Amino acid sequence: MERVTLEFPEAMIVHRHALSVRITDMNYGRHLAHDAVVTLLAEARAQAFAALSWPEWDMGGYPSVVADLSVMFQREARFPDELVIETAVPDPEGKALVVYHRILNHRQEPVATARVTLLLIDTTARKPVAIPAELTRALDAARGD
Repeated sequence: MERVTLEFPEAMIVHRHALSVRITDMNYGRHLAHDAVVTLLAEARAQAFAALSWPEWDMGGYPSVVADLSVMFQREARFPDELVIETAVPDPEGKALVVYHRILNHRQEPVATARVTLLLIDTTARKPVAIPAELTRALDAARGD
């Protein structure tokens, strides 16, 4: 089976979020469970956008939804490991907002890398809308562009 590789765009980092592996994040193999990884990524993403004053539930008047998610697991993490999740967001293209996450352990080694595609949804029309230019500017400012 061919392994998919996700490249993390370091130049596009907008936020870093520290957290630790909770006992409830463990699986029967006694390491960080895949479902817990998704939860930790959601927390880091929410923290990143909140830090930009763009909460995921109100991005220019529209909530965001996850359209797709890919995770590449690279090493184990265990309770009570300290982790940092870096969030990188390239410039939006069309109606998609692609968000990358990289989970690092205390040695700065990658635990997992993820790619999430968000869409902003007009809940009345039930269709995706364009990414607001103000959000693109906020991302540029966070990256120091």
